[in-house]
Amino acid sequence: MGMEPDYSFESAAQLRGYTRIAGVDEVGRGPLAGPVTAAAVVLDPKRIPDGLNDSKKLSKKKREALYEQIMEVADVSIAHATVEEIEEHNILRASHIAMVRAVEGLKTAPDYCLIDGNMVPRGLTLPSETIIKGDARSVSISAASIMAKICRDYVMLSLAQQHPGYGWETNMGYGSKRHISALRELGVTPHHRRLFKPVHNILWQE
Repeated sequence: MGMEPDYSFESAAQLRGYTRIAGVDEVGRGPLAGPVTAAAVVLDPKRIPDGLNDSKKLSKKKREALYEQIMEVADVSIAHATVEEIEEHNILRASHIAMVRAVEGLKTAPDYCLIDGNMVPRGLTLPSETIIKGDARSVSISAASIMAKICRDYVMLSLAQQHPGYGWETNMGYGSKRHISALRELGVTPHHRRLFKPVHNILWQE
């Protein structure tokens, strides 16, 4: 099997004297609709839930069970960047804005951040380290990926009730066939990212 995430990045930071290490990840860069959502999680090394992994590798049921466990044992903060912010900046910048907000929302400020990806968000002033595919390598980032995914899914479920027909309750705003055909038939909602190509093209056809 592939690698399982572990606590080695966190341990290495602790050896350098850091004590509150936050894993930070975001979800929702690719969809055509909805916010981009980030989470920051500080795990208690003595109470790390079993089975943490990249949220994409876990079943919905497993993610939801882990969500409950992480909420009980960790300091968790979730934040979003809106569709307006995605359009004002760009998706990468908006996802970084959400990450910074998530870190700032933790009950106790961390002194070190492990960031999924290869860029430290601008505006994050804490000592930080980027980890490519971090959600599959660091348990703190795995935990953040699970929290961000579940929270964003809840947002999309509630938007799906307000805007039926696009299939957001199953595609979570990604450009599935059903979503694209609904865009053509029903048009664009205020929650669509108008600068994303499929949405942009449909607006231009109108």
